[in-house]
Amino acid sequence: MKTAILIPARFASSRYPGKPLVGLKGAGGAEKPLIQRSFEAATRVPGLAEVHVVTDDPRIAETVRSFGGSALMTSEAARNGTERCAEALDQLAADIDVIVNFQGDALLTPPGFVTALVDQLATNASAEVVTPAMRQRVDEVRRLQAEEAAGRVGGTSVVVDGEGRALYFSKKLIPYLPERALDGEMSPVRLHIGVYAYRRSALASYVATPPSELEELEGLEQLRFLVAGIPIHVVEVATPAFTLRELNNPEDVSPIEDALAMAGLE
Repeated sequence: MKTAILIPARFASSRYPGKPLVGLKGAGGAEKPLIQRSFEAATRVPGLAEVHVVTDDPRIAETVRSFGGSALMTSEAARNGTERCAEALDQLAADIDVIVNFQGDALLTPPGFVTALVDQLATNASAEVVTPAMRQRVDEVRRLQAEEAAGRVGGTSVVVDGEGRALYFSKKLIPYLPERALDGEMSPVRLHIGVYAYRRSALASYVATPPSELEELEGLEQLRFLVAGIPIHVVEVATPAFTLRELNNPEDVSPIEDALAMAGLE
């Protein structure tokens, strides 16, 4: 199966405008823009045919090309990263079987997470959309609870059925956690990692389906698949030693730089 990674990036983020170009210091102190760090994270995945940033903003495209990356231009009409990936399909080689949506703020995503998704599509003919999740340590859940109480979005959680298919995603912590649920080292909470692998047919179905009320309320594009009756298979991945953080708010810069240092990423 030939795989392409697409990294959707837009300048006009509602929570953090211009975040693809925000500089982040690595383990050695060198600063690189977020979009470069995400591109480098994507290129660490083995066995890829292509890696591209997909954007409607010339400032982002120029930055990507300045560090030697590939940028594909899409229209301003795309409402989210999945729609932007679907729009870019015509610019990919015709023999690309799997499209990976690698979120532009998911710079800490281990390469093995993406490999696990591609492997799942290769071995499960019924799967059209696959995404990873990992169990959260109790101390991290308590941090997310504090962020939630302060009105900040700290991550997306997912609950699954007995076959590993997603039942629901939310920016709230799910499921409900009685105090006893946080007695051990690991919690029942699965943190959703914002990476997806699709077959081409899934993307075609997605853009043919209007946004749902749940998608708009939660601000989570993947809920459109569930409302349309397209299962999302969740691959449980090992929780890494460092904290996986996405750049959602300016307050996330310092913790992400700490995680880059812990992961040894220059």
